Amino acid sequence: MAPIFDTHVHYDDEAFESDRESVLSSLKEYGVAKVTDIGAGIASSKTALALAKETPWMYCALGVIPGQCSEINEETWKWLCDTAEKEEKCVAIGEIGLDHHWDDDPWDVQAEWFVNQMDLARKLAKPMVIHSRDAAKDTIDIMKEHHAGDIGGVMHCYSYSAESAREFLNMGFFFGIGGVVTFKNAKKLTEAVEYIPLSNIVLETDCPYLAPTPHRGERNFSGYLPLVVERIAEIKKISPEEVLDATWRNAHRLYKISET
Repeated sequence: MAPIFDTHVHYDDEAFESDRESVLSSLKEYGVAKVTDIGAGIASSKTALALAKETPWMYCALGVIPGQCSEINEETWKWLCDTAEKEEKCVAIGEIGLDHHWDDDPWDVQAEWFVNQMDLARKLAKPMVIHSRDAAKDTIDIMKEHHAGDIGGVMHCYSYSAESAREFLNMGFFFGIGGVVTFKNAKKLTEAVEYIPLSNIVLETDCPYLAPTPHRGERNFSGYLPLVVERIAEIKKISPEEVLDATWRNAHRLYKISET
């Protein structure tokens, strides 16, 4: 049976400030062998990279999330481009995208930096970790216009319909599935997971956020992923072992890294 690869974590977050080392050292007990810490801005990209460099089984993604695009200037953009190119532990550009739920950045500014970072991913031949909230149509339109399918990546914390999933599948994208799939009100996501081929699903926590039932509202961590595995297996009518084997392989294909 394959171990777990948590493809989207934020262990650099201050929520883990008091016990980060003990949390990370405990993950093997839960079958978690690899994680990717995802930058959500310049500051968190720097801390994610530092954490990944000191943790052998951790990778990172570097990027600026919608809502923090105003912090990008000539200096920080140069740092992001140069660091993403030279650091081996950086396996993706992200998380990047659109968020129409919050209005911290104007929508045109979000779109501009989504495209700029998409172009960086294309230049470096690294996959994208895409954040999209309440912005399905705009996300699909921009991705199609800028040929995101030529770059590839993952739709982080996928929350849209099976119909939208078809659009992202046509571009060859993976789908990050986490704790939300265990929520009682996750009917739309359940239908999407049923529709999406297992070959395009990866596991993620987005910890410290979005802990699965029965831990909803608590600080999330990778040790809760077996609950997500069980729910995906139930939806797909397959064994948890099949989910583990497929998502382990898929995560390595997503990030273009060796399984060893």
